[in-house]
Parts: sequence; C-alpha cells; structure tokens
Amino acid sequence: MKKIKKVGVLGCGLMGSGIAEVAARSGYETVVREVTDELLEKGLARIHGSLAKAVEKGKLEAAARDETAGRLSGTVDLAALADCDLVVEAIVENLEEKRKTFSALDETVKEDALFASNTSSLTITQMAMFTRRPDKFVGLHFFNPVPVMKLVEVVRTILTSDETFDRAFEFARSLGKEPIACRDNSGFVVNRLLVPYLLDAVRALEEGVGSVEDIDKGMQLGCGYPMGPFTLLDFVGLDTTYYIANIMFEEYREKRFAPPPLLKQMVLAGRTGKKSGRGFYEYGKK
Repeated sequence: MKKIKKVGVLGCGLMGSGIAEVAARSGYETVVREVTDELLEKGLARIHGSLAKAVEKGKLEAAARDETAGRLSGTVDLAALADCDLVVEAIVENLEEKRKTFSALDETVKEDALFASNTSSLTITQMAMFTRRPDKFVGLHFFNPVPVMKLVEVVRTILTSDETFDRAFEFARSLGKEPIACRDNSGFVVNRLLVPYLLDAVRALEEGVGSVEDIDKGMQLGCGYPMGPFTLLDFVGLDTTYYIANIMFEEYREKRFAPPPLLKQMVLAGRTGKKSGRGFYEYGKK
C-alpha cells in the first residue's frame, strides 16, 4: 500500500485549519490552501495559536511545536498541491463551489493522489463524479474541534476502491483518531442519528412537553449526555442544523429529517445560537 507523505488541505477555516494542524503534528508535510491571502493568514494564525495553547497546557513540547510549524505551509495557488498524496477538502458546504474546486484540482494534482471531502451532509458520490478518479475518492468527516475530537467517519462510495478506503482509514488512524467505516448516505452515522434527535427536541418544545431548560436537564441527567439538545443546537448553530436537515430531508423524504417551523423561524430571526449571541439561550449582546 503506497505511503501518504504529503497532505493538502483545501480551506483554512475552523475545520480546515484543524485538519491541517493534526496532519502536520502527525509528521506529514502539509500545505493548506485558501482563496485569499487574508483568509489564509487568519487560518494560519488560528493554527499557530492552537499549537501555542497546547504547549502552555503541557500537551506539546516546544520543540514539537516548532517541528510542526516547519512541516506546515500555506498558499492561495492550487498548483502548490500538485505533488500531494492526499487532498482533504474542507471548504464551504456548497455543491457548486465543490464542483468547481474538485474539477480544477483533478487537472492539477498527480493522478495517483487520493481525494477526500470533510462534508457533513452532502453525499461523497456527487463530489467523486466531478473528477476522473471516483475510485480514489472518500469521505473523511472530522469533528469540531479537530485537534480534540477523536472520531473520524471514513466514508466509501460504491466506486471507492478497497485500496483507497484502506489508505484513508490508516491515515485517519495515524493522526491519533478513531476511524469508523460508513456507507455513503446523507448524514453518515453521527448526523443520521443526531439530527433527528435535535429536531425532535425542538418539536417537543413546540408541543409544550417541557421548557428548554428542563428538556436539556432531562437529557443530561437522565441519559448522561454531556450537554442537552438545545445547548448543543446553540453550539453547532441553528442555521447549520437547519441547512443539514434540509439536505437530509431532500435525500430521504422522511418527516424525522424535516426541520420544524420553530427552527426555521429562529434562523430567519437571526437567532442562530452562540455565534449570534442568542439562540435558545442568551450569550450577551453582539
């Protein structure tokens, strides 16, 4: 099985910067690409800040931080990814943007390189068909925050070769993660189970089953969840959940994936959760 030595990451936002950080920390030469210098600088600053925090907390030696920084580079040019063995896409969840990016990438990156997407809701098959290498395409779905969360969903399509899947699975393991194998369906394993749970919590609130606080407390103390559904919705972003739910409903046409009216109203009202200062809870003025 051919060894992965150089990793490319498309996008240096919250997820992309996290993926680039763990790849560089795990010994891979890593190049991360953004569309503007401003976004690139912001993303690289996030990575260096995360590394500094790890040193402060005693989770990383200063020497290891410096070695990691030495393995990491940034670019706005797709051509800089030409000799990567694996490219992980973590750009905006917009199918047309992904189509343009993967089509251009397919022309640029060497033929035997693997492509992966970090999408949380779109199907991998759709994106694989934007390229001439669908057999070398997988999903690598990381969780936020990437340096902390252990899980990676490794998603295979009906076109993914065994070798591609095995290499991607081993790559995830080499990052110190716990990979699980998933079939290519909208939501994979985690969101397929999590999204209906979150939507049901909103429906329970609409129906007067309990208050926001009591439903949260019930799931924390009754089921041992680290946070209740409304706290989690605020953390993830109500707009993000609404967007994912719509994609999943489009895929399955089942009521359990349909976003309830209250969720839509809150998104329209700008109450998107912690990032906007108010969702199901208030977080101070913004």
